[in-house]
Amino acid sequence: MYSIHIQYQQLKLMMTLGVVLLAAFSASLNAQSRPDEMTDIRLETQIWTTYTLSPYLRANDLQVAVQDGEATLTGMVDESVNKELAEEIALGAEGITAVNNNIKVKADYVPPVPMGARGYGELVDDVSITAAVKSKLLWSKHADGLATEVTTERGRVTLKGTAGSDEAREFAGRQAASTRGVMGVDNQLRVDPDITKNEPESKPEEAGKSDNSGMSDNWITMKVKATYMYSSNVSGSDISVTTEDGIVNLSGKVRSGVERALAIEHAQNIRGVKSIEARELTF
Repeated sequence: MYSIHIQYQQLKLMMTLGVVLLAAFSASLNAQSRPDEMTDIRLETQIWTTYTLSPYLRANDLQVAVQDGEATLTGMVDESVNKELAEEIALGAEGITAVNNNIKVKADYVPPVPMGARGYGELVDDVSITAAVKSKLLWSKHADGLATEVTTERGRVTLKGTAGSDEAREFAGRQAASTRGVMGVDNQLRVDPDITKNEPESKPEEAGKSDNSGMSDNWITMKVKATYMYSSNVSGSDISVTTEDGIVNLSGKVRSGVERALAIEHAQNIRGVKSIEARELTF
């Protein structure tokens, strides 16, 4: 699990989304409510919305009450790290002056298993996973041999469509499985060797391509970095990526030889990459 700091940084984006969602909610509040009461209600809803969006907190039994800018948190979690995360989120809400963290930590606490329709947080996760998998496949060297439909439900990805080869099919499954948040992959892609024969021999030049009919160096660098960000098996925060004439240079620190090999593999699979230079990528 990420450290509290990293978790909180990721959830700051969720808090911003929560603020946007609250605009409509605030408009529906009783016009006779006191200004400070409206502020407290807005803060309660902002914090609660962020908990709902958080994959670490949404299944827990958490309640938020705000009075005069002071938040009181109650409920149950299974780890102290989640109690601390809940407090950091509340403190990060603009207008909160203090937090009374009364959340109880119980090691054997088991959050209820989600039943019925997916919650809002789960829907956000699934849509994000689907977009990440689609992007990784689109940026890959195998993209021209794939016609893939991607769907996600509660972290489980289903791939449907066709692949030009067994290699492309297996590649798509690995890319989906290595995407952050994915719990499992159902690879239903069919292999059709003729799929690439039916594609136009030449395509209109895409935005981001260089005059040498390859992807631009800036495009390659951005896609390698984004692939690391989306991937669960490579922590790209400590990896520097530069590209020159299609040659990608990786430097920095990774946690193991396995992670180093995966970082090189992910970069090598990006369209337009000619080779990888990774002598300065160490562990």
